[in-house]
Amino acid sequence: MATTKAEKRAQAKAEYNAFLAVCPSRQLLDRISDKWVVLILCALGGDTSESSGASHTPKAMRYSELARLLAGVSQKMLTQNLRALERDGLLIRTVTPTVPVTVTYELTGLGLSLLHLTRGLRQWAQTHMEQVLTHRESHDARAS
Repeated sequence: MATTKAEKRAQAKAEYNAFLAVCPSRQLLDRISDKWVVLILCALGGDTSESSGASHTPKAMRYSELARLLAGVSQKMLTQNLRALERDGLLIRTVTPTVPVTVTYELTGLGLSLLHLTRGLRQWAQTHMEQVLTHRESHDARAS
């Protein structure tokens, strides 16, 4: 039986299995597969244009910059996701005591380690959208 904290962490890590209903990694998968989370991580990763090049540089962004970039996101949804990402250690919220107060968000090392996957999801969706739309039309035509 594990007795030290390190042994307990190692045992817990070995037992994580997202196929099990009680596994906490399911909550994390739910969070990181959310469209707004993918887009927030990509934005903070420097993917602020339509291009899909790999030369994007991560950068800190203000809340208002993120809100403008993420067309359609509500203030409530953006705030909830930023708080959750901060709680999970994927981004850092920095408050600078200026007038008015400046708040910026940037990816942590952990967030950067996830960036290539979220960037890939975004690029895949943009690249294959035409094929998906074609398949949807064919499916819907057969179903009706």
